[in-house]
Amino acid sequence: MKIIFWAPFGIRPKGTVIARMVPLAAELQASGHEVVIVAPPYTNPEDSGKTEVVRGVRLVNVDLGPKQKALAAPFLAWRMLRVALKEKPDLIHLFKPKGYGGIAAMLLIALQTLGLRTPPLFLDTDDWEGEGGMNELHDYSAVEKRFYRLQEQWITPRALGVTVASRGLEHLVGQMEVQRDHLLYLPNCVAAATAGDGQAVRAGLGIAPDAPVLLLYTRFFEFSQEKLHFIFAEIHRQVAGVRFLVVGKGRRGEEGLLLQSAGESGFDAALVMAGWVAPEAIPDYLAAANVAVYPFADTLVNRCKCPAKLTEILLAQVPVVADRVGQIAEYIDDGRSGVLCDPDDWRQMVDRTVELLKAPALQQSLGGAGCAHLQENFNWGAAARSLHRFYLSTMHAGSPAHTQARG
Repeated sequence: MKIIFWAPFGIRPKGTVIARMVPLAAELQASGHEVVIVAPPYTNPEDSGKTEVVRGVRLVNVDLGPKQKALAAPFLAWRMLRVALKEKPDLIHLFKPKGYGGIAAMLLIALQTLGLRTPPLFLDTDDWEGEGGMNELHDYSAVEKRFYRLQEQWITPRALGVTVASRGLEHLVGQMEVQRDHLLYLPNCVAAATAGDGQAVRAGLGIAPDAPVLLLYTRFFEFSQEKLHFIFAEIHRQVAGVRFLVVGKGRRGEEGLLLQSAGESGFDAALVMAGWVAPEAIPDYLAAANVAVYPFADTLVNRCKCPAKLTEILLAQVPVVADRVGQIAEYIDDGRSGVLCDPDDWRQMVDRTVELLKAPALQQSLGGAGCAHLQENFNWGAAARSLHRFYLSTMHAGSPAHTQARG
């Protein structure tokens, strides 16, 4: 089959396209399909109009329209639709029911409603976007929030099939009257592990080769900042020579709050802020850690997320102490492939992390088991085969995902 993936934004610098779309496309292509990713490169405008090949998959960056967002939307959506239809695909798979790709999907559905022959539309969702979801985490205008909520509610039941990245999303989408056999649980997965050069990173950051290093790989918004400050301060008090390696960039200056807390609590000398790190360098930074913490508040957004960063940490064989929220409990077998904590019990995360930092043999066994559990149960090859079967069965059934006729 020839398959079009509609990307939600450009391939750079955000990680969603690289972490989810590209590996899935590459595996489908390796099994004999042809996959083309069509992206609106507003996040990387320098690539406007360019076609490139990423991991063997052709990626078409559509021409950008006007710079003003409201004016650009119809231009970009139309161009995404036109490029897709020109490829004459067997199906189109939209990633995220919002934004420019969402408008292109709405146009496609409108054409289908008019009786025109067009490729079937599939939808992938990896976040809850509307009410109580990602809308609340972005500085969208009130009009944008209403529109994104409308897109999610309107597109989802009208797609022929829906793939969801988490059990939380599986539940919510199921409540939108999507038939069970038109819904596929498709979590973020991993491919082969890439060994990183942790000692080189330690040397570059001035961290001693034998220092106990606690990793936080994050975008900061997933948890209470006060909780993070408490965890670091308490661990610093209990683990001699510990260093805190923080990889990632916040959205609202959370790094500044952490630096302020470090100064007030006395762990500023232990704090190493790496900031945003290029995807190709991430394995090296992960390999520099002995243990990782993954705080995750029990919110609707987090219950629906499928944290790709956690899969990267586990794949790097770094033992993880994480909060038992949503998809995390799918990725970690508590006590065997990692450690799960009550998200409201801050002291529990401190205690379990301190125990692990002081137990090198346990670090090694949990790290190895975490990687093995992930590769056995969440690998992109198996995910692509499952998606292939889903495409075939859903298109063969030939009915929309919604139990009623499209309106």
